[in-house]
Amino acid sequence: MSRKYFGTDGIRGRVGEGVISADFVLRLGNAYGHALARRDWRKPVVIIGKDTRISNYMFEAALEAGLVAAGVDVQLMGPMPTPAVAHLTHSMRADGGIVISASHNPHYDNGIKFFSAEGEKLDDATELAIEAALEQPFRTVPSEELGKAVRTRDALGRYIEACKGSVPKGFDLGGMRIAMDCANGATYQLGPLVLRELGARVDAIGIDPNGLNINDGVGSTHPETLAERVRASGADLGIAFDGDGDRVLFVDGDGTVRDGDDLLYVLACDWQDSGRLQGPVVGTLMTNYALERAFQQRGIGFLRAKVGDRYVHQQLIAHDAVLGGEASGHLLCLDRASTGDGIVSALQVLEVLRRRGVSLSQALQGFVKVPQKTVNVRYEGSAKPAEAPAVQAALAQAQTAVAGRGRAFLRPSGTEPVVRVTVEADDRQLMLDTLQRLAEAVRAAAQ
Repeated sequence: MSRKYFGTDGIRGRVGEGVISADFVLRLGNAYGHALARRDWRKPVVIIGKDTRISNYMFEAALEAGLVAAGVDVQLMGPMPTPAVAHLTHSMRADGGIVISASHNPHYDNGIKFFSAEGEKLDDATELAIEAALEQPFRTVPSEELGKAVRTRDALGRYIEACKGSVPKGFDLGGMRIAMDCANGATYQLGPLVLRELGARVDAIGIDPNGLNINDGVGSTHPETLAERVRASGADLGIAFDGDGDRVLFVDGDGTVRDGDDLLYVLACDWQDSGRLQGPVVGTLMTNYALERAFQQRGIGFLRAKVGDRYVHQQLIAHDAVLGGEASGHLLCLDRASTGDGIVSALQVLEVLRRRGVSLSQALQGFVKVPQKTVNVRYEGSAKPAEAPAVQAALAQAQTAVAGRGRAFLRPSGTEPVVRVTVEADDRQLMLDTLQRLAEAVRAAAQ
């Protein structure tokens, strides 16, 4: 069955429209509450966290009311990174977790993400069960069975200790100067606190959320802001999170932005040498070809999943692996966290650099990504240009042109009438010429 409301990462949209409205979120909370497994000895417990968007006051109240009406006890965490809610859901033995966030999107978007009792993204079957419950009328249990809501006071402290526990006991960042961009989002308190407690001198920006400035010119979607801060302050490096704290990018001491592919290279190579690496590394369709080639040369297994951290997670679990991620900065270190965690992932990179006594640029020496570019081709109506025979022939020609030097592929969007045309190659002109021919074929089929 196809999902009606859930996308690749929960439910997301424009505030006040469609599914991201107070009335729908009220019903969603109620449906989720009724879909949870009931126990004879206690009511189900659900943890709710949120980022710093102004609309979260509205949606937190709506979810709380819907869940309580379904007989679920609610623990309100306040502003917390998405991975923190995942961790606390598991460590506090709750039956589920909810994060109200649209991640790296602007304040006028929002979304609802769910976690299982194990602190993992929901599987398709559970999402379908929630959607089935949404088809039922809003239901309120008898008064004596209603849930209660409490605001948890020690959530920040618990999660800070969990983050610090992800690195060895003697790990120390003393003497290190780190610039940090918290995107005016959910990490605005936690990010600087964790690194300072580990001894670093932290120069933090993006730590003044007002409900409207989340991801606004700051954070991992705007790393140029942090790069400028690193150069101006003379910091050793910079760390940028997105609005809900599940993505992380780094900036070299010279201001060069390092994405998730770069960080995967640093971690995978070190973990292979230290024996920590288990199973293949999992990337996505968008992972740079240079990373695949580098891993092949080192004898590190590599798999590609569909775009989206939930699909990376699925492949890691299926292959008993521990390391994966996306160029966007979603990194999964499953021997340290149950989901993509910006703070925990940043600490894993810092641990490698400190233990080896190298800078980030030194750790990346010899690794150069190949030029990659994506063109979005729009189409009208129910057309499926990616499936047209002429496009498939052009795709085969493009793949032959870059064989052994890169990749060419098409990715129809699941949310808009767009075909994403991507080509990468170790020669920039070859990449551009191949991309132009393939994109023209898709445009012709889209008309």
